[in-house]
Amino acid sequence: MTSAIFIFAIFILGLTTVLWSSVGLIRVLTEKSPLRQRQRLTPGKDYPDISQVAILIAAHNEELVINKTIASATALLPASQIFVASDGSTDATVQLVGSAGANVVDLNPNRGKAGALSAAIDHFELAKHFEVVMLLDADTQLASDYFTTGLPMFADPEVVAVAGRARTLLDPAPSTIMGKILVAYRERLYQVVQVLVKFGQAAPKVNVVSIVPGFASMYRSRILHDIDIAAKGLTIEDFNMTFEVHAKKLGRIAFHPNAAIAYTQDPDNFRDYTRQVRRWTLGFWQTVRRHGFHLGKFWFAVGVYVFELVTSSLMFLVLVPAAIVSGLAGVLLARSPEHDPTLYHLSGLLPPYLILFGVIAPDLILTIFAAIMTRRISYLLMAPAFPVMRVVD
Repeated sequence: MTSAIFIFAIFILGLTTVLWSSVGLIRVLTEKSPLRQRQRLTPGKDYPDISQVAILIAAHNEELVINKTIASATALLPASQIFVASDGSTDATVQLVGSAGANVVDLNPNRGKAGALSAAIDHFELAKHFEVVMLLDADTQLASDYFTTGLPMFADPEVVAVAGRARTLLDPAPSTIMGKILVAYRERLYQVVQVLVKFGQAAPKVNVVSIVPGFASMYRSRILHDIDIAAKGLTIEDFNMTFEVHAKKLGRIAFHPNAAIAYTQDPDNFRDYTRQVRRWTLGFWQTVRRHGFHLGKFWFAVGVYVFELVTSSLMFLVLVPAAIVSGLAGVLLARSPEHDPTLYHLSGLLPPYLILFGVIAPDLILTIFAAIMTRRISYLLMAPAFPVMRVVD
């Protein structure tokens, strides 16, 4: 009984969560406030200053959000350092970008996000004119300290990319209960993946960060031409770009939960949510297929994650039918005048104590952690819905 609960709890919490949060804890105990130390460095002397940064946005029919995104960027650097690749837009995206004073190239026909980014990098010669290129989604807004916290990480000459920290954009707030659950669940995911997992993966001697998210992250421009940004057969580009950094040994990827923060618009309806998760998951598997597995720390970490992804997904898929069968067998056994060995074994397939201590309790721990980190106690009220969302995922 105890071993079954333990195994379920580990898979509910996540193998990678347990592993990398342990590494992250060691990092906290052994490093002396690395972020605050780097912030004391002289701007422009030990790492690129703001004048050496270009922001690159791929936009396809983004007239509803592009103004807010550019406004959040121009609050931090001049509009002349913002470059937009309009990927076959048929709305007012190009005109709005031009009116905001940013640079824009109108690509027709559209090439997809990765193709648009690659074309714009070449068109504007960004690697020639800027030391750092930041990739920014058209529906994402930067925190006011994005660059003051993110750029100091480039003080380490081995760092070639800084992974942005994602936070959920809550303005406007979801108008439906389902929308509130979806956004809260996504914010919980961000807290777990970034604070408990990615911080450990980004330890200098570890360097196994599996994704530099394309929504708001920075690259040293000198490595961009070494990365096959627009590789064919991929749904999304950010997994592949990250794998390229590791496969070609271009340098280290840095990340800190308190640095390079940006706010992104997450889906607040079930249809958009499932489409996005499908794209992310498909993009990951396509990237794994493209690169394969090799010897090294990064590939070992990917292998552990793939094992967890497959086994935990299978476990969640059988969880619901197993619980139903076990519950029905228990009811029938209680009503049966004779002891039926088949019903007895089926009733023990997934007993209530295993669901409570092996599934619900560890999942609740993740919710409590997210509620504390975000200071949103309302997440606890949504906790019963989160295991269901994991089944959906």
